[in-house]
Amino acid sequence: MTEEHPTTTHAGFGEGNPKLIFVVGSDNWDGEPAREFPITTDLVRIGSAPGTDLQLEGLDPAHAEIRHDDDDEYVLFVFGDAQLSSEHESGGVEGGHVLRTGSRISLGDWGMSFSRDEFADHGRPFGGRQGGEGEHQRRQPPREDAED
Repeated sequence: MTEEHPTTTHAGFGEGNPKLIFVVGSDNWDGEPAREFPITTDLVRIGSAPGTDLQLEGLDPAHAEIRHDDDDEYVLFVFGDAQLSSEHESGGVEGGHVLRTGSRISLGDWGMSFSRDEFADHGRPFGGRQGGEGEHQRRQPPREDAED
């Protein structure tokens, strides 16, 4: 039996079941199990306007959007009032916030958390702290399915 040592968090583009999970216990929670919104497209528009992908009462008509970028990251752009658990700027995309599993998002009265299966969440290549931190972190090899 050979021992495997994973060295990358690469998964296929868009894999990992990315979704928003509505926070249980927020002001509008009805006592039911947490509602989930799967992210299945490269652009998710969030707001109160008819035709938005995630229509939520009480938000601005075009309140926010999530873009799935070429680096296989999900990036939140906010146009209305919001509170975020982290302020990770998107590499090269001004005003965007990279979403990682556990990122909390409050839009109006709606509380949500981003989730993506660990094998596909690119936040910590090479197993996190064992692989280095910040400017000392090794870059991952290019994904086989990525275009140059």
